[in-house]
Amino acid sequence: MKMHRAEEIWLIVGVAILVLSMVFTGYQAFAQGMAPPSNTETLDPQKVDEHAPFDNPGVFEIGENEYEVVMTLQAFSFTPNEIEISAGSEVHFTLTSKDVVHGFQVAGTNINAMVTPGYIQRISQKFDEPGEYLVLCNEYCGAGHQLMATTITVK
Repeated sequence: MKMHRAEEIWLIVGVAILVLSMVFTGYQAFAQGMAPPSNTETLDPQKVDEHAPFDNPGVFEIGENEYEVVMTLQAFSFTPNEIEISAGSEVHFTLTSKDVVHGFQVAGTNINAMVTPGYIQRISQKFDEPGEYLVLCNEYCGAGHQLMATTITVK
């Protein structure tokens, strides 16, 4: 079968774009750690309060300028509701939902995650600039969704 030269060019361009997209996505997933959760960390969403570390949510200093924030998301609220850290700190968030799918977005940063019941979401972020960072649920979770917000205070 003989193809027209323009068809050959567009076929080559299309395949090249497909291959480059796959390489780019693979690089992000493996080299930069931007892959979706592997579903290896699961828990019973009805018994979140009985599973460590969610039996004691809060902000914990785990090193010099390094914090772990263990947080549960539930109907229209975050636990803990207020987070206070020092500037220049690396913060490791460990999140889960008790009821429905929630979003976890920190304004002014690149944190934007979906928190699903039964799964543990882990995110790390360095907060260099002092100030207040607004934390929002960006997944519609019910009638009081617009009230689901908190702040991270960086001193």
